[in-house]
Order: sequence, then structure tokens, then C-alpha cells
Amino acid sequence: MRTGQDLELVSVTKRYGATTAVNAVTHLFRGGSYVCLLGPSGCGKSTTLRMIAGHESVTEGAVVLGGTDVAKLPPAKRGTAMMFQSYALFPHLSVVDNVAFSLKMKRIAAETRRKRAMEMLELVDMVRLAERRPAQLSGGQQQRVALARALITDPQVLLLDEPLSALDPFLRLKVRAELKRLQRELGITFIHVTHGQDEALALADEMVLMNNAVIEQAGSPREMFNAPRTEFVARFMGGHNVIALPAGKVAVRADEVRIGPGGTEAVVRAVEYQGAHVAVTGQAAGAQEILALIPEAAFFADPKAPGDAVSFVWDPARVHRLDA
Repeated sequence: MRTGQDLELVSVTKRYGATTAVNAVTHLFRGGSYVCLLGPSGCGKSTTLRMIAGHESVTEGAVVLGGTDVAKLPPAKRGTAMMFQSYALFPHLSVVDNVAFSLKMKRIAAETRRKRAMEMLELVDMVRLAERRPAQLSGGQQQRVALARALITDPQVLLLDEPLSALDPFLRLKVRAELKRLQRELGITFIHVTHGQDEALALADEMVLMNNAVIEQAGSPREMFNAPRTEFVARFMGGHNVIALPAGKVAVRADEVRIGPGGTEAVVRAVEYQGAHVAVTGQAAGAQEILALIPEAAFFADPKAPGDAVSFVWDPARVHRLDA
């Protein structure tokens, strides 16, 4: 496998008539990193991924991979490979022939392409199922085949479009760990589109959060969670309260909020047991909603119920000011 090279988007824009789906996005994706591109539906993340892959044309701007603008090259000549959400496996072909298909299109000799395909199947632990058809595989197994098929092209950048969305929660966690392991072993760049912040926090070296066709904020998972720049980022990342003060809005992590005297008065609206902690949601003056994640033992030492009056307190030093 190649070592992933830097990929840079330079003022990349995509328009559909009067609609701008991606608006002058500029960003450098470091080679060999695992990047999660995330945001709400319609924010432009999947369109951005498809423009990098060459499955969507670029209206304006450049897609620079390893110092070369590849925006006008066909997908097969870009040095990228894309793993689709639907997997798009050929039902009439065996697993090994699905993986080898792109090499067959390049007229690679049958023996060589089979050997290469089996190497890819070994990488994703699917050698034992090499002769099965896709219909005989589970969803997780089909995903591994799709991943092997993408990797056989020896890409510098692997593009993944919501690859875990079709899996059940247990399998999603397992495959998530496998993706991270593969990226580290291969050393190439993974760009993974997701709408799930938990998935991005677990996988990414860098998170790139899009909103309304632009990048709202990018940074390490820890930076994104602990230092959201805007109200949108704080709310999308979750686990934060956004509180309006006379000087502007601030974010307070829900696990920094506790119940105690001398704080913000509120009425409990919901109590939700979540294992290690209990989520207590209260309504303060002005319909301000405040969420506190109370450690389990602390909550049950002094339990609260909907309708109870409480006081929420937090350390002012832990308040994070948001941009207007």
C-alpha cells in the first residue's frame, strides 16, 4: 500500500442551478490521517466526498492530491477509491471475483488478480468465504468485501460514505474498531462521512464539521468536544448546555453541571437513567433547558423526580464562550 498523501480542497464549490450545495470549501486533509466529515443531512458532506472521488463534478475550485489537481480526472485515475454506503456488490460474482473486478477491467492476468484479491480478503478476514456470493453473506461480511474491493486499487485516499449506517449497533462497534486498525496498518488517508458524532469521536484523528454548505469547525475530537466555537457546534456535538448570558452565549458541558445550592433555579422535566450516570433535564427561567449528567451514586443518594425544584451549579472557570 502507498502512504497517503496530503489532499487539499481549494475553494471547492458545487452548484445545482441556483442551489449551492458546497460553498468555496478550503481544507487540507493530512496524509495518513483518519478524517471524519460530518454534519446534519443536507450540509454538503456527501457532495464534498463525491467531488473528491470524481463522482460529482466540481463547479469551481481545485482538488489537489499529492500536489496535482485531479478535479478533472476520471475516478479511476485520481489515486482515490470509494466505498459506497450500499456496498454495490455484483450478486452474480463470488466474493473473490467481486474484489478482483477492477483488476479484471485493467486486463490483469487472472492468476495475478486472484492472488491480489485473496491478499485483500486476508486483510479483512474473509478468505474462508472467498467463493460465496454476496447473498450468502451478512451485512458486516458484505461490508468487508466492499472494503477489500476498494483497497485493491492501492489508493492514496480511501473515501467511505456512511459505511456503518446499515449495521446493527453491536456490529457497528466491531467494524468501527476494524476500520481504525486497517487505517493504522495501511497508513493511507481515510475520509469517512458520517452524521454521528459518537462515531466521529471514536474514529477520527480530525473531525471536519459542515453546516449550510461550509465548514463550521475542524479539529481533533478533543478540541471539537471541549472547545466548540459556535452554538451550532456545541449543540451538534452534544453533551453541552448552551446558555444565554448578558455578555453572549456560553457552552457548559453537561457532565460539569451538578445539583447543589446557590445555582440556577429550575424545575426537573425529565430523568433518564443511563448506566454510569443519570441525565437530569430541568427548565429554568425563560424556558432555558439545562441538562446535568449526574454520577449514578450521587444521583441515587439524593434522587430527583419530574416536578422537583432543583438548583444547577457549575464552575464558572469551566464555561466556554461561543462566537456570536
